[in-house]
Amino acid sequence: MNAYRLLVFLTLLNLLNFVDRQLIASFSNFIVPDLGLTNAQYGFLTTIPFIIFYSVAGLFMGVLADMVNRPKLIAFGVVIWSIFTALTGAAKGFVSMALPRMFIGVGESILTPTSMSLLSDSFPSKKMGFAAGFYYMGVPIGVGVSLLIAGYLGESLGWRKCFYLLGALGLILGLCALFFKDRPRKRSQNTETPQTLSKESTAKIIKTLFKALSNSSALRFTIIAGVFYHIVLGAAGFEQLWLVQERGFDRSEIAQTVGWIGVFAGLSGNLIGGILSDWWQENTNQGRPMFLFWLALITLPIGIYYRFVEPGTLIFWVGIAIGYFQLGCFFGPTFSTVQELVPENIKATVVSFYILTLNLIGLTIGAWGGGLLADMLEAANYNEPYTIMLVVFSIISVVSIPCYYLAGKKYHEDKSKLETIFSEGQ
Repeated sequence: MNAYRLLVFLTLLNLLNFVDRQLIASFSNFIVPDLGLTNAQYGFLTTIPFIIFYSVAGLFMGVLADMVNRPKLIAFGVVIWSIFTALTGAAKGFVSMALPRMFIGVGESILTPTSMSLLSDSFPSKKMGFAAGFYYMGVPIGVGVSLLIAGYLGESLGWRKCFYLLGALGLILGLCALFFKDRPRKRSQNTETPQTLSKESTAKIIKTLFKALSNSSALRFTIIAGVFYHIVLGAAGFEQLWLVQERGFDRSEIAQTVGWIGVFAGLSGNLIGGILSDWWQENTNQGRPMFLFWLALITLPIGIYYRFVEPGTLIFWVGIAIGYFQLGCFFGPTFSTVQELVPENIKATVVSFYILTLNLIGLTIGAWGGGLLADMLEAANYNEPYTIMLVVFSIISVVSIPCYYLAGKKYHEDKSKLETIFSEGQ
């Protein structure tokens, strides 16, 4: 029961994590005109200051999480990002909004690698798809709740007060993390002494990570697939601007509608994706990424077509719902896959490395590149620059589909190979 209580609390923190992270995108129709931002500046704000610090710090935090008390590390991270979320509400322009995003990135970089390490030590391997899927309910639900906050409170409270309130809530939850105890690490059964933070132990962890990467195509293809999927996720930061400026919706009403769709479709995706991917891996000779291959292949046509249909039609809303459902399905299968392929002592580190590539490459290309492309299309007098940009990046993300297939195909073979390699190295 304690494991499930931990899972619920970590999921709540992850939900808050993504609410705070998504606030700028959810309030885009409020913030962009208020601060006078260009599309490129807006795309930059949603990625570069946050992602560089989030990704680079995350790799270090992953190594740290493999060595220190994990609930205390999580508490520290939540408090840091909450303080700077509140400070974001005081931003007066591009620079003053960019600076807090750097420190939000550092604080949030702690949560997921540390949480996934804790969950891996709390649940058996056969249930990690479920555990990771449940934890990652925080992503689509957090995105949805962020939109609901913008839709219901944006006009009455204003975007600045919403940032202040969420910062205060985060401080409370961060302190609550201190009441949880660290879990025994599974590797302690096979090692005489735990790892301690040192130059030598850090170097050993990094060496082990790259050894796993060089010997497993399933691990590499899972990471590459995630990067290309995150390109379209980065571009999706312009979704609210597209819905208001090119599809004619009211900014508050559409934020409310999409927020509710995001919550329920994302929740369904997380639960179904986690459970079905576990079943797939247990009952076929394929890894969890093969489930994502079939899902992406089936949903791709609708994911592109709905951009061109009349707004408000059934296929339009189905397209939006599928996007959130697919987002929910993604995290459990992929994060459990990268963890299960590597030795126990680098589980947090590999998650950090995975997050680094997803964000630093995928989201950056999608968000900042999407902003630059939208500005170029506007300058060239295209009527619907956001529509064109979003379709272009959706097509780019198609590269993820064959990568999912190859990762799923090679999973069991690579897992056996890596177990042999690392057992011989002990």
